[in-house]
Amino acid sequence: MHTSTSKNWKRTFGFIWAGQFLSLVSTALVNFALIIWMSLESGSAEVLALAATCSMLPQAIIGLFAGVYVDKWNRKLTMMLADGSIALCTLVIALIFMAGWKEYTVVYILLALRSTGSAFHMPAMQSSIPLLAPQEQLLRISGINQMIFSISNIAGPALGALLITILPIEQVLLLDVAGAVCAIVSLLFVTIPDPKRAEQSEHHSVFEDFKVGIKTITRFRGMPQLFLGSIAVTILIMPLAILFPLMTVKHFLGSEFQMSIIEITWGVGMLIGGALIGLIKMTYNKAVVINLTYVSLGAAMAGSGLLPQNAFVIFVSLTFIGGLVSSIYNACFTTILQERIDPAVLGRVFSIFMSSSILPSLIGLLGIGYLADIIGITTTFVIFGSAISLVGIISFFSPGIIAIGQKHSPPQAEEEREQEP
Repeated sequence: MHTSTSKNWKRTFGFIWAGQFLSLVSTALVNFALIIWMSLESGSAEVLALAATCSMLPQAIIGLFAGVYVDKWNRKLTMMLADGSIALCTLVIALIFMAGWKEYTVVYILLALRSTGSAFHMPAMQSSIPLLAPQEQLLRISGINQMIFSISNIAGPALGALLITILPIEQVLLLDVAGAVCAIVSLLFVTIPDPKRAEQSEHHSVFEDFKVGIKTITRFRGMPQLFLGSIAVTILIMPLAILFPLMTVKHFLGSEFQMSIIEITWGVGMLIGGALIGLIKMTYNKAVVINLTYVSLGAAMAGSGLLPQNAFVIFVSLTFIGGLVSSIYNACFTTILQERIDPAVLGRVFSIFMSSSILPSLIGLLGIGYLADIIGITTTFVIFGSAISLVGIISFFSPGIIAIGQKHSPPQAEEEREQEP
């Protein structure tokens, strides 16, 4: 930990959060506007699933090794370049749309290019947090991050649903460019230290550095099981997230306004979950809390699939519960990694988790449109939701998972580096 930086962590995060908030709001706004545009244009689960695949596949493939470079490069510059590349891609697509070419193919390319930038930005950001704040503040910061993300998920869809009705899609895209610029400017006002690295690691190949990340995960008792559980839940929840708009429109016979209500409700749930984590000092075992969130999230999703068409209000309530517990899960899982793992290899660990979650999920996303058309959207919610709850129940019987969630001392950097080949 860099002492001088940690003393000023509130000021540092103030700048970071301000820029990230504007960037996240604009991104959520544009993403939801694109969802509405594609849903109304196609009405197809397959189109939405393909769009989701394009938005995740590059991030998943590149992410396998992006963390290696994040741990080697200047993390502040990495984040700025990632935001800049995303802004440039969005600007180019907006200009193409202005020229009159509005095809799904263009949207798929946009989502793929944005995904490439995200492969570097997320691990760079998350692995920098332990270098900027005291360890006892990490869970609180994770909670506040969830609050910011949640507020953007509330404001973004609301603004997206409004603006897509009064502005052409290409003008809406320009707002994402402005948000990315704000995120870049905010980083100019902060100093993000790079972790101390072992000298011999500078001469490692990419594959050797990747293996260090794997060894870091497996050296902690319970960490591999925690990873596997989180990956399984991510694989199951991603297809359901793609079906939310169609669930609202086709099963509950809702409108664009009701689609935005669902998105906003999920965001409100995440906001309150983040507030609970950020404002209340948690004394419970984080792994136990994670298992409880799995059970609750799965029950909410399965329950949604059992609702009749006239029970939209109950669907809204269950969506709120899903957002609440997912926020708590994200904060607890992220904090466990930041507490346990040396920042010098943390970028690799976050990238490995991201790619390990997304790559298998793509198989489900590619087939979810066909599956939902064959067995029905509601049945899909019941099956996948029940499976999520089952993961949580099984995790309670793993002593390693329970142990990894207990309060822990700061990561032993030197001990971690001894694990490097």
